[in-house]
Amino acid sequence: MKKILSISLIAITLIACKTEQTNPDLKNQEDLEIAQKVEALVSQMNLDEKIAEMTQDAPANERLGIPVMKYGEALHGLWLVLDYYGNTTVYPQAVACASTWEPDLIKKMASQTAIEARVLGVTHCYSPNLDVYAGDARYGRVEESYGEDPYLVSRMGVAFIEGLQGTGDEQFDENHVIATAKHFVGYPENRRGINGGFSDMSERRLREVYLPPFEAAVQEAGVGCVMPGHQDFNGVPCHMNTWLLKDILRDELDFDGFIVSDNNDVGRIETMHFISETRTEAAILGLKAGVDMDLVIGKNVDLATYHANVLKDTVMQDPSLMKYIDKAVSRNLTAKYKLGLFDIEPKEIDTETVEAGTEEHREFALEIAEKSIIMLKNDNNLLPLDVSKIKSLAVIGPNAHEERPKKGTYELLGGYSGLPPYYVSVLDGLKKKVGGNVKINYAKGCDIDSFSKDGFSEAIAAAKKSDAVVLVVGSSHRTCGEGGDRSDLDLYGVQKELVEAIHKTGKPVIVVLINGRPLSINYIAENIPSVLETWYGGMRAGDAVANVLFGDVNPGGKLTMSFPRSVGQVPVTYLERPDFIGSGKGKYRFSDKSPLFPFGYGLSYTSFEISEPKLQSDSISTDSSTTVSVEVTNTGDREGDEVIQMYVRDDYASVGRYLKLLKGFERISLKPGETKTVSFDLGFDELNVLNQEMTKVVEPGTFTISVGTSSLEKDLQKVSLLVE
Repeated sequence: MKKILSISLIAITLIACKTEQTNPDLKNQEDLEIAQKVEALVSQMNLDEKIAEMTQDAPANERLGIPVMKYGEALHGLWLVLDYYGNTTVYPQAVACASTWEPDLIKKMASQTAIEARVLGVTHCYSPNLDVYAGDARYGRVEESYGEDPYLVSRMGVAFIEGLQGTGDEQFDENHVIATAKHFVGYPENRRGINGGFSDMSERRLREVYLPPFEAAVQEAGVGCVMPGHQDFNGVPCHMNTWLLKDILRDELDFDGFIVSDNNDVGRIETMHFISETRTEAAILGLKAGVDMDLVIGKNVDLATYHANVLKDTVMQDPSLMKYIDKAVSRNLTAKYKLGLFDIEPKEIDTETVEAGTEEHREFALEIAEKSIIMLKNDNNLLPLDVSKIKSLAVIGPNAHEERPKKGTYELLGGYSGLPPYYVSVLDGLKKKVGGNVKINYAKGCDIDSFSKDGFSEAIAAAKKSDAVVLVVGSSHRTCGEGGDRSDLDLYGVQKELVEAIHKTGKPVIVVLINGRPLSINYIAENIPSVLETWYGGMRAGDAVANVLFGDVNPGGKLTMSFPRSVGQVPVTYLERPDFIGSGKGKYRFSDKSPLFPFGYGLSYTSFEISEPKLQSDSISTDSSTTVSVEVTNTGDREGDEVIQMYVRDDYASVGRYLKLLKGFERISLKPGETKTVSFDLGFDELNVLNQEMTKVVEPGTFTISVGTSSLEKDLQKVSLLVE
């Protein structure tokens, strides 16, 4: 490496003036020095080396001393794609992490994941998923999203990126890695709830709903990499869409990192979208749009596009294409320099034996799982259970327990999961919690994807001989996740029948949902007294559930996704524009239009009282700001958490807009009788509207500011702000 730098010294010196002229907006001296090194290095590379550098995990270039930038997934803990080593921490799935409504937790989780990544030699991670869930839970990748609201997704996304990449002087240091914001953009917006389905939408919907998380990722968190979506966007595949990748992402948002394709997607310009007739044409379309790196998991040469077999002859015949290759190579090399990879001596890592996760990380996985649990229902205060008042407890259901898999990972961890050193099921957690004080009667009842009722009799018997029942149902990686799209949203198989059979025993029943998407659980909502939504809670899920069931932890999570009453109701989301609700014409003829459980909803073992909102100034100018505050008091007898949410509506504007938009939230913890003041800013970011010219402006007029504990109108208190 020293030899290469010495050879390059003269070249760097000569190039310095040119670099300063061609890159006037470089942020600091370090960026300038890296740009000079990259330009010098690119000038020494031959065409084969350049093309090789445009693939994921590009092999080390021994001649020029270019290191490998190894990739992995980090959605909720590190996963080395296609490999399961059993030594990384698996945190709750993204939908569960968001249900904490506490970005600092996500930031800490990502920072721990980055440390584990560095231990295993990974420096580039394909996370976070910044897709705003569009309200259609048929789509299997719902579990990877932070929710249905662009502001919430933005806050969680920024926190994740800052944790993974680091900030300030720590950005991309030896304890951090490059994050990848995906899938750019509008990926969940399709008409059938199908993964990768085409996205047709107005520019207004793009900018109001789907673009904000990526804007925040680039402009606030400085994300180092972006991945386009599989789909076409308004007829143009994202991987060749220069309007999205150049005009918006690079020119408008000022993204200066590199773009990596989603798996095989440059090639799919030919094989899925049928735009190009050859792989070479597909590769050139991707290059010209600005896709810098070709991801082909498994490195199948038959699927690769940025490959010498595909590109070399064409580029040699048309030298004008070299500028696109040089630009892509430069961006990829810049990332390697920023990560300090040129300064690290390569070493072999025995991934089978090295312990990436630590006990501290596993304890933190438990904390997130506990804070993510949402209590949807608790009639007659059935929960928490009192260990001194029950002698036996039935634990029933297909998701109550899972043995360690022989290969792959646990199905109850959700998609993009590594293999943790252990997994605590609900059965495991409850056994550990009660010890020998309560007899546990376990019966599976049925399989998650089976229509057999052969196990019902054993489950009913277990319930009848127990004082109470914990019934664990939902979904798993067999019925949800990427490629797990569904045409209905009821519990799959015979789970609903199992719930009905156990309910008929007359025993007190608590349903624990372990799932990756909102489900139409009408029977449960109407008949079961206590219901917990736990999503996929990570490797310590069972411990978290047990701690909540027995009251050691007071549930404080909130839904980030509305639950539909039926598949015919989707898309269901709180993001609604005015309709004919007042006249009755905005309702379904024979069913309730409202969600079964709404966005922002969640109960507690204690109670809270919120004062009327108070504005610091009830009248401001369009270019000034104010604050709104409420006092929150714990009026119950237990310590607990509440998530205070602020929604904003411009009452009369020049364009149509949503009835309300989340613009602030804060999770607070209060002891019995304790009061805290929660304040939110009200300025340009909170009050602007996208006008007819697609420009963000604050328009004069009145604004309704709503503060409360969910998106339901009955849970909100309002105050009016005048903007002049």
